Amino acid sequence: MLVLDDSIVNIALPSIQTELAVSPTHLPWVVNAYILAFGALLLLGGRIGDLWGRKRTLQLGLAIFVLASLAGGFGQSTEMLIIARAVQGLGAALASPNALALITTTFADRTMRDTALSLYGAMTGFGIILGLLLGGVLTGTLGWRWVFFINVPIGILALVGTRTLVGADRHPGRLGTIDAILGTGGMVALVYAITRFGESGLADPLAIVLIATAAVMLTIFIAVQSRSRNPLVPLSLFRDRNRTGAYLTMLLMAIGPMGTFYILTLHLQQVEQYTPLMTGIAWLPFAAGIFVGAGTTPKLLLRIAPRYVVTGAALLGAGATFWFSRITTETDYWLHLAPAMFLLAIGFGGGAIALTQAAIYRVDSDKAGIASALLNSAQQIGVALGLALLAGVAATVTAETGGTTPQTLVDGYTTALVVATGVLIAAAIIAFVMLSTRSNTEDRADVPSPAA
Repeated sequence: MLVLDDSIVNIALPSIQTELAVSPTHLPWVVNAYILAFGALLLLGGRIGDLWGRKRTLQLGLAIFVLASLAGGFGQSTEMLIIARAVQGLGAALASPNALALITTTFADRTMRDTALSLYGAMTGFGIILGLLLGGVLTGTLGWRWVFFINVPIGILALVGTRTLVGADRHPGRLGTIDAILGTGGMVALVYAITRFGESGLADPLAIVLIATAAVMLTIFIAVQSRSRNPLVPLSLFRDRNRTGAYLTMLLMAIGPMGTFYILTLHLQQVEQYTPLMTGIAWLPFAAGIFVGAGTTPKLLLRIAPRYVVTGAALLGAGATFWFSRITTETDYWLHLAPAMFLLAIGFGGGAIALTQAAIYRVDSDKAGIASALLNSAQQIGVALGLALLAGVAATVTAETGGTTPQTLVDGYTTALVVATGVLIAAAIIAFVMLSTRSNTEDRADVPSPAA
């Protein structure tokens, strides 16, 4: 549900703009408000779960998300809709890292935990595709408001399901006000700067100021964390080379596939003339690849070290994006696009599962929430960077070639996809250099039983 909301609203934007008379300036914020709040508040949400209880924090996040979805569905103005999307992001930031942390602290058996993480990873990829499909169906039949209302029954069912979760997971400590202000403020400035660069280009003065602000706030934040007794982000998490490598690799792997997803969706609609619903259906090979990658990776990790699994996954994704970069105005879907979608998803799904294990296994129980939040933050920032970077490259190249004909659009898209290939190759290099050379079988003796 949380990932679905990254994509479902995109399909409904034209209908929202028409009914509510949203200006072109404000329309992107129907999407960006969610991305900004979600990405900026993840660290806070993860640490709150560690200190106040993950089950309660997850339930609070789900409740906020459901209420915000209801408000969005009944929205009567641009302002109300944007605020509802920001509040959805708050709910997602509370729920997402604690759902992942609860997996690691609930399942004592390694096989069960690996299976749960595989399902978690598969749902991430499937949610993106389902968002496009549901967005097209609901907008075309019941109306755009149902892209918000659909979250209400799903969220209520999830809330009912949380009654079965183990709740005794509170840990001593407190959340420092200065830590929260610096960390959250720095993340808000960073994510907002990225969205501004995507909208207005690299020369945007406000984005440059925001990047400088983020750099200052996060530098001070790190200095404060190093001396704090109850840090928002324990810096000890980064002493593990394997975990730090997982965070960096996840950042880059999110840039490549998610930016590619955006570029190919534009190509299908603007060049191939697919309808929104046809576009969602066209991405089904991606959903299939996610399930294959997420399903096979835990077994691979029992025999092959994370270094080689993630490196291979990133290179597979790089091969797929390079294959995509060969598109033309008359590209055949079945011979070109569908196979590349499938391979891209296998690489992303498999890599995400391996990186999740590297980031959250062997973490003390009182730090599981923030460790999960850091991984989610890396992925969410990567998504925002991918959209900004690849969309910016495509738009710049198209503008330089003159006009917006199908051929000039393709010129921009292919250049952006070559950039995505380079990003994924960089991810493979970082994974090979920094990730562990020990398989999960060798690590079993080192993994403490999760705290209930």
